[in-house]
Amino acid sequence: MHNLCRTLNRLRVHTCDRSLAFNRVFTASQSTTTSTAQRQPAAESNVPKEKIIIPTRIERSPTDILMALSATVGYDPTAPHYKYHDDPYLIPTSNANKKTFALAQEAGRKAAHWIRQENAKLFQHQEADPPIQAFVPTMLYTEESQVETTDLQKLIDSVEVKDAILVYNLLMKNGIEVGDELKQQMLELLCFYNHEDTLPEQFIEERWFRQGTVGRERQRKTWKDFELAEEIFHGLGEKRSEHYCAMIRGMARYFQVEKAWALYQETVEKGIELDTNTFNSLLHIASFLKESYDKRWDLVCEVLTAMKQQGLRPNLGTLNGILQTITTIGGYNHPRTYALKTLAEFKKLGIEPSLASWYYMLVIFCRERGPVSHVLHDIMNEVEGKAFTIQDPKDTFFFVTAMDVCRNHLHDKELAKRVNQLLHHGENYNLIGDSYKESIYYRHYFTLLATTEPLESFLETYHLLVPNVYIPEPSVMEDILKSVEMNTAIEHVPLLWSHMVQFDHTGRENLVNLLLHIMVSNQPVADEPRHADLVQRFANIGWDLYSRLEERATAPRATSSGLSGPMLGDILLLCARANDYEKAMGIFTKLSKEQNSVIGEPRVDGLREFINLCITNRTPSMAIQCLAYCSENGYPESAELGRHIFSSFALDQNLVAKIKSLVGAEAVKPIN
Repeated sequence: MHNLCRTLNRLRVHTCDRSLAFNRVFTASQSTTTSTAQRQPAAESNVPKEKIIIPTRIERSPTDILMALSATVGYDPTAPHYKYHDDPYLIPTSNANKKTFALAQEAGRKAAHWIRQENAKLFQHQEADPPIQAFVPTMLYTEESQVETTDLQKLIDSVEVKDAILVYNLLMKNGIEVGDELKQQMLELLCFYNHEDTLPEQFIEERWFRQGTVGRERQRKTWKDFELAEEIFHGLGEKRSEHYCAMIRGMARYFQVEKAWALYQETVEKGIELDTNTFNSLLHIASFLKESYDKRWDLVCEVLTAMKQQGLRPNLGTLNGILQTITTIGGYNHPRTYALKTLAEFKKLGIEPSLASWYYMLVIFCRERGPVSHVLHDIMNEVEGKAFTIQDPKDTFFFVTAMDVCRNHLHDKELAKRVNQLLHHGENYNLIGDSYKESIYYRHYFTLLATTEPLESFLETYHLLVPNVYIPEPSVMEDILKSVEMNTAIEHVPLLWSHMVQFDHTGRENLVNLLLHIMVSNQPVADEPRHADLVQRFANIGWDLYSRLEERATAPRATSSGLSGPMLGDILLLCARANDYEKAMGIFTKLSKEQNSVIGEPRVDGLREFINLCITNRTPSMAIQCLAYCSENGYPESAELGRHIFSSFALDQNLVAKIKSLVGAEAVKPIN
């Protein structure tokens, strides 16, 4: 308490001193200014006054400050994504766990939304000023609700499709007139969303994981026929251009191609002009309207001619619509000719291609059974070093397709590195698309590097991106293990095994067999510093694998048949090399007692090594048991093994007789 009083007194004194000093400075400054002004009155009057310009207000998003701070730090691929807890024990390390973790968090947010909506009376307080609309429970509408046109306008602005349909029907039922402009907005909403509520923007994780599944669905008609959109359209007294545009674009978007084309023909007959985006939507469905390739191109030319007659200028959507139709034209020469002519024409118009345009060019030129094309080199020369923004939904297909071309079409690792550098330039990574495309992109990239790069160089990329950015699929891990085997870099096997455990790959039989084959075929060299302790670590890996597969085989709903004979033989060999008698004996006991249920037979190398271990540990009875197993299973090396046991031990008559009964008298003859 005494120290606190002293501190307060010192603070008070210092404050008084600063006040006195400030008064003295301020007084001196005033006197100096006054005298200066008296001496130079004329000079001051001639100095022009500087005009203060207030800059225009810039609209900021809620995360702009965070983005600015993040830009000062830079991107760290070795750190986990911010959505995961910053705790090593809670960070997911497999693709399934990442998805489960992210969607579980989002499910919690959805539950909070549901509780707020179901108990709206408990959330009427407003602590924020101005109120935050996202935190306010939404209005509930029923068949008995009293509604006005302002309610419909709010629902259209907030994109609540189902409630907007209910309110519109209530307005019609109550005889309340809806204005033409509001009716047009309602029609556009229904056509764009096809009478379905969209996923709210705040649920980004569900969008991230669901979009890949949506994109892979087969294109089919999903337009809802005879619903409110068609009812509003046919109920219009005078149909204008914007009404036809909304209907044609909506039907084309959801592949009701026959009705969309019929409405277009109706506008031609009535002389109603359409806008450019409506013509673009017709270009996108040309392949559904015509079956033969020649007729599809004729339809494209017909639509472009109609645009020219109406005085419409094409845009980027027109270019991409034409290129999309060209991708459906078979053959090699005609599609390439059409695509190059189209690009040349649009270049004259000053229309720059987007990433979607280059994606279509890759599809046209780099076909699976077509001749090799190096068009990606030309595309990269055009786009390299540029930052892109989303301009077309198909923009997100460029990077994954380009990497696919690098791997499967050109087998060019240097070009793949250029594509990867472009992806990480500026904000281009936002155009990777979704979780599925990101996974496919890195699968191609890693597989290409694993098969073409020196192992050490590849592992630099591997350690940079795994596991926080990308988790290798089993096929990629298999290529990595083959690269390790080819380079005899067995010092990396323990790390790769730990990653296989993290990524839930231990149940993949092909990977397990390949890993065991590498460890068995490449025996560590004792004098090599890189191979220090590898014998013991290989034995630990083998025993860990044995324990995991045994646990999985004895699970209540086991789907695997357990360890095969060759697997057990390889693990037995690894344990015997490490002189781990207890573990080796446990594995051999399983082989011996369960030989009727174990599929396949172990290789003789493991059994021979186990017999040598028994000799080292002076256990002749266990060595003879192993000999009996070899004899019963018809190994040709049984006589040799029996002779080896006989010469290594001082056996009594009973054991000698047993060896003689197993492999014959030749094995127990003394060597001269």
